[in-house]
Amino acid sequence: MPDKLMIVMVNTDPSNPSEMGAPFFQATVAAAMDFEVEVVMTGRAGQLAKKGFAESILAHEGNAKTIYDFIKEAHDAGAVFKVCTPTLELWGDDLIDEIQETVGAAYIISEAMSGNVVTFTY
Repeated sequence: MPDKLMIVMVNTDPSNPSEMGAPFFQATVAAAMDFEVEVVMTGRAGQLAKKGFAESILAHEGNAKTIYDFIKEAHDAGAVFKVCTPTLELWGDDLIDEIQETVGAAYIISEAMSGNVVTFTY
């Protein structure tokens, strides 16, 4: 049985906050279940790695919880956050503190092809 979950956020549109909660919630739950969890942000979703951006997005109307709150909860539970190199070219390198590492496409493909890893994409 795999013991690592890699969540790749590439198609998630930050302008639609209702798309944001599930990947971070699942990362939090998997980390709390003692699975190794990585969340890789790339493409448009890479904006979430930029300081100040996720803090400005409410999870949903009428709730004071931001998308950054979801990121912090997942991180506090043990999820590791990474950003893909092209994201830095698109959105800059002023990243949230939770980002541990910058990785490239070869890393994502290598991990996704590993028999030890289950990959979810959003």
